[in-house]
Amino acid sequence: MKNCARLAAWALSLVLMAAPAHAEPAPAYSAAGLYNLANAYARQGKAGMAVLNYERASLLSPNDPDIDANLSYVRASSHLPAPPRSTFDRTVRIASPFALSWIGVMGLVIVGVSVLAAQSAFRHRWMHRLGMLFGISMLGLTVANGIALWPILHEGVVITGAAPVRVSPVPMGDSLFVLLEAETVKIVAEHEGFWLIQTRAGRSGWVSRSNVASVVPQK
Repeated sequence: MKNCARLAAWALSLVLMAAPAHAEPAPAYSAAGLYNLANAYARQGKAGMAVLNYERASLLSPNDPDIDANLSYVRASSHLPAPPRSTFDRTVRIASPFALSWIGVMGLVIVGVSVLAAQSAFRHRWMHRLGMLFGISMLGLTVANGIALWPILHEGVVITGAAPVRVSPVPMGDSLFVLLEAETVKIVAEHEGFWLIQTRAGRSGWVSRSNVASVVPQK
């Protein structure tokens, strides 16, 4: 339940937070607004900011064919492979995290009402059993969606031309390797303006937060 509450809070933040400081101008934080912003960055040749905003739009509008197509095109143009997406992800991500959180709440309410009905003298027992099954199904869908979203909540996108990855979280630390613009990485930890990241190839190190933006907006 603790993880579900955290996911619901993150989902709410996706809807309420303003766009990042890089946005010119700041759009309404919606799938359409982020999609249009991403298109503008793509036309300007800013692949990192384009991918970042396509990813954010995709969180709010999963399985949107236009978002998916443009995201794939920008990645291909930058010679970057598309992150794998399983059948499980495509199946359970049928709505935005915000909508799925409310589905989970409604499922919990239905289960509670069904339990109370079972303990009362309610004559039609089959109705409370059906309600219980329906509520549990709604809760299961929300949990499955949370599982699919969990890795995305820890992803970041390189938004600069070249981002040096250092051995320690200091500006003059020895450089290990360089991340390409629009590359997607896993954010493991944070320390004084640096992210500890891990690439899809398994390489890790520290990179300045000015070079990598989290897909889920940070305060």
